[in-house]
Amino acid sequence: MVSEAPVVLFDGVCNLCNAAVQWLIERDEPGRLRFASLQSQAAGRVLRGAGVDDPSSLPDSIVFVDERGVHVQSTAALRIGARLGFPYTLGRVGLLVPRPLRDAVYAFIARRRYRWFGQRDTCMRPTPELAARFLDADEPL
Repeated sequence: MVSEAPVVLFDGVCNLCNAAVQWLIERDEPGRLRFASLQSQAAGRVLRGAGVDDPSSLPDSIVFVDERGVHVQSTAALRIGARLGFPYTLGRVGLLVPRPLRDAVYAFIARRRYRWFGQRDTCMRPTPELAARFLDADEPL
């Protein structure tokens, strides 16, 4: 089973990841994307529902779950962007780059994200207006 709505699972304590989620929210005008921090119970439910037996085996920065399955690293980022419409759909061209090369660049940034952008003590909490888009909005901190 895969998610009904596309879900972006992100590192809830990473400042870069949180900024990326805010950026996505601003550009996803129809509100199609749903979100949850990877540290949440909601993320575990989404991943198990998508057939991932061990959610901790996935990268800890960003995961995208849609009707096609579970996507990680650069593929996740490119597929998320493609959901935003033009001009972001042009990013699909990046899928033509061999995945090992794309993922190497992605991993380089992901390994340094805390050092470069910092991290929070707790996961991001959505505003009341955005709570419906966050699957983990009702979970305790």
